[in-house]
Amino acid sequence: MSSSTAFPGQSPLAETAPLSLCAREPHVPADRLVAEMVPPPRFDSVRFDTYVPDPNQPSQSDAVTVLSGFAAGLGGSHATGAGRRKWFGGKKPAAPAGPRGVYLDGGYGVGKTHLLASLWHATPAEPALKAFGTFVELTNLVGALGFQQTVRTLSGHRLLCIDEFELDDPGDTVLVSSLLSRLVENGVALAATSNTLPGKLGEGRFAAADFLREIQGLSSHFRPLRIDGEDYRHRGLPEAPAPYTDEQVTRAAYATPGASLDDFPGLLAHLAKVHPSRYGALTDDIGAVCLTGVTAVPDQSTALRLVVLADRLYDREVPVLASGLPFDRLFSDEMLNGGYRKKYFRAISRLTALARDAKGLVTQ
Repeated sequence: MSSSTAFPGQSPLAETAPLSLCAREPHVPADRLVAEMVPPPRFDSVRFDTYVPDPNQPSQSDAVTVLSGFAAGLGGSHATGAGRRKWFGGKKPAAPAGPRGVYLDGGYGVGKTHLLASLWHATPAEPALKAFGTFVELTNLVGALGFQQTVRTLSGHRLLCIDEFELDDPGDTVLVSSLLSRLVENGVALAATSNTLPGKLGEGRFAAADFLREIQGLSSHFRPLRIDGEDYRHRGLPEAPAPYTDEQVTRAAYATPGASLDDFPGLLAHLAKVHPSRYGALTDDIGAVCLTGVTAVPDQSTALRLVVLADRLYDREVPVLASGLPFDRLFSDEMLNGGYRKKYFRAISRLTALARDAKGLVTQ
């Protein structure tokens, strides 16, 4: 459709044709992957003092205290020699004792990413010496740069923050275990969030017992910090709006500057053609995502790709307006009870929040 095409019944000058995610095939150079390893736009302005702990959950206040102290300890020179002893209390510069990282464990929406981003902002180092990315973005970086170049690139950093830490296959287990061990040896401090304790990563997904050494090695790098609480995205908020009609979604797409409009099954098919490392670029300059004909996701591979897209949309605060099935029916009972259930529940939670944000796009 041309940019002058109008929605039926509208003046040609009154509306512009929406964009299409399916028409985009972004190519992301490796240097952009590194440069973009910062907290996403949604978390640009978060700080420890903007985190509001639930008074009924003391672990939330405790987490702020621990992380504030951890950030303060990351000042000064890079973590070699005396710097390592200052940060982590090790007696030997080459092999500091105890965990060299913090691991925020908790349920969906208790503010783990807010706290992780606050740690990044509070760490007294130039942005170029701090890296922040999801687990998927980290493994994609290794894929783009190669293992050795990734080690060299990140070894000069003070801090590496890894959001949504999950191990989905044995290859990732060995890869990440080796990468983090090399970074710790070079004095890089670690911080991560997940819904799974370090020692139970990979559970339910593959034969984790066969990779127990790697999993235990990962666990040894972190001090677990439990954060209890309910999903803040649902505290005192109304339920997600029911799906709209195809006509309402289409009309809103034409009326919203920068909106995209796609058929949901078509978008799922397109995601299979785009590497997940490019899903952020796929949504560049998109003001809202409008989807028609939402259906249940047909298989697990497709579902995992949708989870990544949901994460990137949530990071960028892109509202999502949809017709068809409500988002809490995207995944089958088998999926929601399987090894990736935590990913799927996170996606439902985030898409529900974005659906609420999209309510104002519908005028009738």
